[in-house]
Amino acid sequence: MTSGPQQPAAAGRHGLCGGRGLTTPEQPHRWDVTLGDRGGWREIAALLPLALLPMVTALLLGLGGCMAETGRPLPELDRAVEQAGSGRAPALGETVLALISGRGGRQQVVLVDLRSRLPIPLPGLNRPDAQPLSVASDARGERLALVRHRQGRTEVVVYRRNLASLEPVPLQPDGVPRRVALDAEGRTLAVEVSRNGLWQLDLITLP
Repeated sequence: MTSGPQQPAAAGRHGLCGGRGLTTPEQPHRWDVTLGDRGGWREIAALLPLALLPMVTALLLGLGGCMAETGRPLPELDRAVEQAGSGRAPALGETVLALISGRGGRQQVVLVDLRSRLPIPLPGLNRPDAQPLSVASDARGERLALVRHRQGRTEVVVYRRNLASLEPVPLQPDGVPRRVALDAEGRTLAVEVSRNGLWQLDLITLP
């Protein structure tokens, strides 16, 4: 038995499912009802003015929708990736998916168009003497950043697709890069790098 009405849990500033919460100019009503109770709807209806019932109904239905949401597979995209061979180290942009694919014992970077589900040509990027370790893409796949092992050295390079060009990115001070990330515009590069046994993060502005 409760000693009095209790304040219900607030939806928070961001509301349900991360959205904005609903507010009214009136003093919030208070009730002592568990939404799972079989008589909860009748008790809420008795406590709230009729004008607020549609709002409460929408909130409860929205909560149920949030709880029911689950991820769904994209079979067409899965098939496009599988055609390139085994994949790892995915980097998802706004319209593209970059990944490192292995086929025939050789690792290479693959860029897939999310709309057409087709691979995008990357002339001059995948060299037979280089092994990619990490890849990142901007929002539209115009720039790719890559950590690769070549001729006994691990290096960071940036690939510009419209020019089909590769440009090395020097690290200051020198270190061993492991992972890269690009912002949506392809102008800021983050590099995880090992120096003297410690992992550090370098942020680099690209021209």
